Amino acid sequence: MKKQLNMDKIARGLGAERRAKVSAKGGYFGAMQVLADVEATFRVPQGGGRPTDPRWTERRLVPLAPQTLERLEEITSRVREHGGVNVEPMQLAALLLEKTARHLSEAEAEKLIRPRRRPSR
Repeated sequence: MKKQLNMDKIARGLGAERRAKVSAKGGYFGAMQVLADVEATFRVPQGGGRPTDPRWTERRLVPLAPQTLERLEEITSRVREHGGVNVEPMQLAALLLEKTARHLSEAEAEKLIRPRRRPSR
């Protein structure tokens, strides 16, 4: 198992101060963040099989546009190349969905679901 880094200790040693967590959005660093999330989350079940998040107990069907599925397939292909982790597109979709739901504020959620009013004529 990999040793966890103590970021507070590293910051103190550099004479720095930790202020906030920074996350990558896209590009190489975004891909590396996805790979780190997959490696940190997915475990092979005791009986064997495909690695998964042991907390995932609910199964649901999620409709997707063909372009979305293609994009997920591209990302999982890159994760397999760079990290050697075998992840499926819908596993990645579930991971991204959970991560987004965890970090989405109430105000951001309301913007997504509140219908926009059209100006009256």
